Amino acid sequence: MSLLGAAVLCTVSASVPAQQSPFLRNFQPTMEDVAPGVDHGNSDDNLPEEFQRQTVFYRSQQPPGTIIIDTQERHLYLIESETRALRYGIGVGRDGFTWQGMLSIARKAEWPDWHPPPEMIERQPYLPRFMAGGPGNPLGARAMYLGNTVYRIHGTNAPETIGQAVSSGCFRLVNDDVIDLYDRVPVGTKVIVRQN
Repeated sequence: MSLLGAAVLCTVSASVPAQQSPFLRNFQPTMEDVAPGVDHGNSDDNLPEEFQRQTVFYRSQQPPGTIIIDTQERHLYLIESETRALRYGIGVGRDGFTWQGMLSIARKAEWPDWHPPPEMIERQPYLPRFMAGGPGNPLGARAMYLGNTVYRIHGTNAPETIGQAVSSGCFRLVNDDVIDLYDRVPVGTKVIVRQN
């Protein structure tokens, strides 16, 4: 069965090391996503403390600069040392759109345009076919593209979705946090996605 879904609205290439539910049409988000074109804010000030950007104790054998995403915890860790990481709160893929594996950041973009894939438009025919980058864009202020897929780590126009399972497989951060992460990591950064 071919893989469907990606980003807030991405598709996946056949080479993604993903594991998805075979019942893609029966997905259940933990909350409803917001409509594209509406900017709900940029910062993590209103997020619960556990989803606000902070330095935390975190054991890892990965080298500094590695990104580890824990989809169950809804956290992204940027490894700083063997015992320390910068932790960001994230939104993750809803049921049927989760995956795990190891990729790297293939390219980066500021205020990326959004092109919903055909599979997404089939599920949500009311979506626009194109949206220019900007504050109301669902991809937010920055996007980091993972491998040769269309999965991304990106911003969001809906900070209230951080800590939730609402996307089509990408990982979203509030815009202030995605800008911070974007400035810290280069193209080629290793990204490990875990479902634990």
